[in-house]
Formats: sequence, structure tokens, C-alpha cells
Amino acid sequence: MNEDFLPYNLPDIGDDEIGAVTEVLRSGWLAPGPRVRAFEAEFAAWTGAKHAVALDSATAGMHLALVALGIGPGDEVITTPTTFAATVNVIVHTGATPVLADIGIDDFCIDAAAVEGALTPRTKALMPVHHGGSACRMPELLALARPRGIRVVEDAAHALGTAIGARAIGTFGDATVFSFYPTKNVTSGRGGMLTTDDDELAERCRLLALHGMSNDAWDRYTARGSWAYQVLAPGYNYAMSDFQAALGHAQFARIGAFQDARRRLAERYNARFASVPEVIAPSERGGTTHAWHLYVLRLRPGSLDIGRDAVISKLKERGIGTSVHFIPIHHHPYYREAYGWAPGDFPVADAAFEGMLSLPLYTRMSESDVDRVADAVEGIVREHRI
Repeated sequence: MNEDFLPYNLPDIGDDEIGAVTEVLRSGWLAPGPRVRAFEAEFAAWTGAKHAVALDSATAGMHLALVALGIGPGDEVITTPTTFAATVNVIVHTGATPVLADIGIDDFCIDAAAVEGALTPRTKALMPVHHGGSACRMPELLALARPRGIRVVEDAAHALGTAIGARAIGTFGDATVFSFYPTKNVTSGRGGMLTTDDDELAERCRLLALHGMSNDAWDRYTARGSWAYQVLAPGYNYAMSDFQAALGHAQFARIGAFQDARRRLAERYNARFASVPEVIAPSERGGTTHAWHLYVLRLRPGSLDIGRDAVISKLKERGIGTSVHFIPIHHHPYYREAYGWAPGDFPVADAAFEGMLSLPLYTRMSESDVDRVADAVEGIVREHRI
């Protein structure tokens, strides 16, 4: 491996995060507790949501939201083919049926017209995915869902910092779920956060996240707590620990600087690729704020004599890591066999996948790193343009 390899992603961990985690370790309290609650309070205030529920993953949050909303066997949940498997897996785990609706080629987010065409009397929920940090067209999606009583759970794993107008993602759907996986804009090692304005939904999610135990069970090992508790529902082990919350909370304090850095790097990429017609750079739709979790470049169809996979290999030869977000759901064997989907069923998602690649974008990068990546892309394009 090239010693000067530029990886696709690296977390940005500083002394404040290390100090916060060390403090928790020394405190002797690692279970869900005061640091979780502090993180939840600050996160809710920042997004403008009434409630924030800290969990051990975004997957847990999406699953909890669907369960708490009563989604189950016989129901259909519409989502996008251009997402990670977790989005669809949580639907499967409820016993509901996932239904895919195609995307828009400009932002790789679910297309409202495709959603409308996928609606049936069995549609009970919609799970839009804010791909790469680009905002889904939530007003259009809500206009379809609300009059029909369809619940909306937003997969905002990429969307910490995304907004529509002055309104942050986290306040549109019935529930919104964020990720703090190591590759995300803010990390807690692993973890997630569910936001909602629905008091009953928040209470139900808190209950289900800790084995279905009564809320006073959170405090049963403190001086004010009691050993006695009641199990009110068959819940899950989905709660975030104070250890995770300490790291996430300290990271979250840097969100403004993180987002400024990501925007600066993305804009430098865009400036470099503006004069390269063989590639299509990502853009920020008017009236929205892009979180720039991903920088997804797309090869213009028919412009090169090699395909996306070869471009990725050539970038790796030059010491540059990349990724692809994502292999569409309907290309994976399990879903093809279980639901009868096949490549070609969602043509926009298929076309996007054929040419997309995610370039390195993280706050530990320098502008010279961006230039190195752009130089490599431009060199490959020069060698292989038609």
C-alpha cells in the first residue's frame, strides 16, 4: 500500500474529546446517564426539535421509530433504492414490506413523483434519505403523506447540518434519525439520535430503547433510584452509553467549525471540476443547506473510454481512497430474491450508480489534499476522454 495513501475518510478527534471520554472512564459511570441527557438536550435545542433520544446507532433509531409508530405486518413502507441496507432492513425487521421509489438524478434523493406512483392503500410510512447531506424535497413529500395519514421517518444519517431554508433537518417528519458512526460529520464512535416533536412518540422510543423498562429504571443505580422497575413492553437494548455520549457531545461542540471546513473543501472541489465537462459535481439546491457529508462525483455518461470501477482503481493506484454510495438495494441478492427486484427496475438509481464515486471529504483534509485528488481525477480524464 502507498505510504502516502490519502484515505477516503478519517475521524477528527481532539484533546477535548479525549478529555471528555477520560472523565467518564474515571467517573465510574458508563451506562446511560447524565452525559446522555446533556447531549440530548443540546442536540434538541440545536435542531429545534422538542425531543432528542440518544441511541446506540441510527439503525436502532429507525427501527424504534417504525415500531413506536405501529408499523408492522401488512403495512408497506416506501423508501429509496439509493441507500445503505440498514434503511430497508429496519422495515423488514418490523414485518412490514419495503417498497422502493426511484430518485432524482440531481441530488440522489427520493423523487416525489415516484413516491406518488408507489402509493397503495397499504402504505403506512415513508422513509426519505437525505443522501450525502443534500436535503430531500420535504415539502413535496409531506404534501403526499400528511393528507393520507402516512407517517414520515427521515433517514438523516448524512444530514447533520442540512437545512431547508432556516429550518434544520430534524423537524419535518414524525421522527428523524441521525448517525454518529465514525465516518459521519460528528461521531460518538457509534451511535445515533432520534428527534421528534411528538411527546408520545418520544416517550415510547425511550421506553423501547431500554428493554421496555419503566423510565425510572434509568436511575436505579443512583442514590435517588430504586432497584424496582417494571417492564411495560418487549423492548430492545438500544440506549446510548455515557461513554459514547461524552465523545459525541464533545464532537458536537465543534459542529460549526466542522461544517465550515467541509463547505470550504467541497467548494474547492467544485471550483476545480467546473472546467472538467466529463464529470458532474454535486451541487447545493437553492433554498437548502448541504451538510457535505459526502462529495459524490458522477462521471458524465459516454464521456470516457473506461467505467467508474476503472476510475476508482486508477485513483487507488495514485494513492487515493474512494467509496460508492451506494450499491442500489435492488442489486443485492437478498432483496432480489425476497422481493423480486432486479437491476433496471429503478432506472435513475441505476444510471446514478453506474457513474458515481465518493471522493475523500473530511475535516482533517487540507486544501492541498483536495488539489491532489482533483489533479488525479483530471489526469485520468485526460487519459481516457473520448
